[in-house]
Order: sequence, then structure tokens, then C-alpha cells
Amino acid sequence: MGGLPQGTPERPATPAQYPSVHDMPSARGDTPLTEAERKRLKDELTAARNRAAKQATGAESTGSTSDGARNP
Repeated sequence: MGGLPQGTPERPATPAQYPSVHDMPSARGDTPLTEAERKRLKDELTAARNRAAKQATGAESTGSTSDGARNP
């Protein structure tokens, strides 16, 4: 009585390796953005958002028909 069922694979000879609890990952290679880079990126994103909004409002005004009805 007891034991493992028939056909159960045998245990490996060496146990599986687990990472050590206190192993720290290596330092990041990337550096954070400088204030100048951050400002440039923010300005570029703001400009892109404004261009997209302008194009969206332009598309709405040119998409109307002559009788003023909207096409769903």
C-alpha cells in the first residue's frame, strides 16, 4: 500500500536550480531623460496631438453633404 502509481516518471537525479532570493538584476544600461530631452519630447507630442485634432475637425467639416445631413 502506498507509494507512487504505476507509470509515474522517476524523479531527476539533480533537483532543479532556482534563482537565489537575494540575486539582484544587473544595472540598467539606459539613462533617464534629461530635462531638455523631456521638454523636447513633450513639445513634439503636443504638436502631434494638435495636428491630429486639427485634421479631425477638418475632416468633419469637409465630410458634410450639401443638404446638411450627416452620413452615419
